[in-house]
Amino acid sequence: MTTDIAGVRIPDSSLAAEATELVRDTSTELLYHHSRRVYLFGALQGQRRGLAFDAELLYLAAMFHDLGLAPEHRTSGRRFEIDGAEAAAAFLRAHRVPEQRIRLVWQAVALHTTPGIPEYLEPEIALTTAGVELDVLGIGYHDVTDAARDAVAAAHPRPGFKRAILRAFHEGIAPKPESAFGNVKADVLARFEPGFERTDFVDVIENSAWPE
Repeated sequence: MTTDIAGVRIPDSSLAAEATELVRDTSTELLYHHSRRVYLFGALQGQRRGLAFDAELLYLAAMFHDLGLAPEHRTSGRRFEIDGAEAAAAFLRAHRVPEQRIRLVWQAVALHTTPGIPEYLEPEIALTTAGVELDVLGIGYHDVTDAARDAVAAAHPRPGFKRAILRAFHEGIAPKPESAFGNVKADVLARFEPGFERTDFVDVIENSAWPE
């Protein structure tokens, strides 16, 4: 397996290797390649921004960030980001990783679809989101050189990725539509899930049990 892509070193610790194996065994090729790109793009953004970050923690967060979309989590009722964060925490605790490091990975995974917050937190949290934003939304696309983007895509291809990741979001969230309230995944269900109706924030306030 290539361990240096676009000038970014893939962590080769036993912890990183086991995390990679877990994701490959329990997820899909789509999400595996996406997760690796998230790490690579996040690391490239970290280099560009001059941030000092723990590459292993960034890698772990990137590998677990979408694991909550896997079938085993679809009946949890929780946001898929929390399912991924909890899976990461359980994995790391089983390997006796210190709680401070576990909490950082948990937050990086849990917050990766919450724009406007991660960028103000620890570099590993900010860069997980930066990697996701570049790979999924194209935010920061021109921050990375053509050569670097091409190298990442050559190592971890993204054929038809836009439609494929939308399908993965839809399939992972449709069984628990209540988890889309107040977050961007409501847009996915509104587009692809027949009969879906958004929970309106104003309605929730006006119809609460408070008498006034």
